[in-house]
Amino acid sequence: MSMRFVALLGLVALQACAPLSRVTLLPQDDGRATAVQVQSASGVVDVTQPYQTAALQRDGRLTAQQSSAEEVRAAYGPLLALPVPAAARFTLQFEPGSSVLTAESQSQLEGILAQARARAGGEMVVVGHTDRTGSPQANDTLSLQRAQAVRELLIKQGFAPELVEAVGRGEREPLVPTEANVSEPRNRRAEIIVR
Repeated sequence: MSMRFVALLGLVALQACAPLSRVTLLPQDDGRATAVQVQSASGVVDVTQPYQTAALQRDGRLTAQQSSAEEVRAAYGPLLALPVPAAARFTLQFEPGSSVLTAESQSQLEGILAQARARAGGEMVVVGHTDRTGSPQANDTLSLQRAQAVRELLIKQGFAPELVEAVGRGEREPLVPTEANVSEPRNRRAEIIVR
C-alpha cells in the first residue's frame, strides 16, 4: 500500500469522524456570563461556559465538551481576527397598553430602517418591553406583541423573516425603575438590535 493512499485514507477517516456542525461559546469582552441552548432531533445541550462546545455528530447525536482558549485560537485564529462591528441599537416607543407606535417613533421608523439596511447582512432581534402597569403576566404578553408588531413592520419593509427574531421581556428590564403600577413612557419600548 502506497504512503499516498494511507494518507488519503486517514484524511477520509478524519472527515468521517468530524461533526456536521459545532457551536462554541466565546467569552464576552465585558465579562458578562452568557449561555446558548443547542437543540437537535436527538436532544438539547446547554452551553454555559466559555469555550464549551456542542457538536452535532454524523450519527445524529448531540455532544458537549469543554475546549480551551488555545484550542479555539488554533482552530479559528483567522476567523477570530476579523473585525466585528458593534451591534446597532434602535429604540421605538409605544402608546400605553398597546402595540401601536407613538407618533414620534412612527416618524423615526424610516431612518431606523435605512440604517439597518446599510449594515452588512446582519440578523435582528426585536426586544419588547413594558412599564409596570398591569400584571406581570399581562406585561409578558404585551411585550411580545410589541416585538412581533415591529418584526412584522421590518418584514413588510423587505427584511428576511428568518433573520428577524421577536422576544418579550415584560417589565423586567426597565430603562427607568419605578414602583408597581406606575406609568413610565420610556419603559414602553421595543429595542431593535442589528448584528
